[in-house]
Amino acid sequence: MQNKIIAAAALSLLVLNPGNVYAEGKGGVAAVVNGEKITVKEMREGYNDNPPIKARVSFDDFYAKALDVYVNGKLLYQAAEAADITDTPEYKKQLKNAQEEIARKIYLEKKVEKKISDDDIDELYEEYEKTFKGEKEVKAKHILVDSESKAKEVIAKLKKGEKFDDLAKKYSKEPAELGYFTKKMMVPEFGEAAFKLKKGKYSETPVKTQFGYHVILVEDIRDAKPLPKKDVEPQLKSMLTQQAIGEVFADLYKNAKITKYSLKGEEIKDPVITPGAAK
Repeated sequence: MQNKIIAAAALSLLVLNPGNVYAEGKGGVAAVVNGEKITVKEMREGYNDNPPIKARVSFDDFYAKALDVYVNGKLLYQAAEAADITDTPEYKKQLKNAQEEIARKIYLEKKVEKKISDDDIDELYEEYEKTFKGEKEVKAKHILVDSESKAKEVIAKLKKGEKFDDLAKKYSKEPAELGYFTKKMMVPEFGEAAFKLKKGKYSETPVKTQFGYHVILVEDIRDAKPLPKKDVEPQLKSMLTQQAIGEVFADLYKNAKITKYSLKGEEIKDPVITPGAAK
């Protein structure tokens, strides 16, 4: 009973305050380079700030591979400081450029973020659903072989009652499953043949394409439907982001006084666009 009480108390501490149960690295430190610490926290922040890396590897793998990179970076920075690189014109010029770039990036991100809401995404998705033009889709399998005679051999076996999947495993140069597709998604010869077949039927003559000879089995026919919101949300957000960026720049230009000059020193006059003018 006492052991159960101790275990329960330990579990409650873990849930309520997991950071105090153990620290990653040695007390949160990943490495010490000439007395300067590199923390696990800063490495985790670097990992979280890089979605492409985060999507490919776990933090544990990133940590194992990146630790030496962080150490090398710290060594180089220490050497640069010792060599007074931070006092050089080159450093100050690049630092100024970097600061401006970071400021531009953060400003634009914050302005765009305020302009895009979940409601905006929902509204755009509803518009996508309403304007979606459905096409016919078929779900099919195929058996791809090198010669017409081999394809005819497969068809003859199908007519005798042999199973399509078994023949695909034995004969096909490619995986049999093709999933759902529209006519335009396939090479013309294949698309034409597949969309002439009824559900549950296979092609009784070989279908020749640039890839070889196909025997096609249509498993299902349906009307294409709009993609689920989760599948198109990144594209919808990208569209709204581009629109928001345009609005940000429009606001900036509206309140700005800008004079531009050519290389010859002549003032460049931007064309005046009048409302209702032909595009």
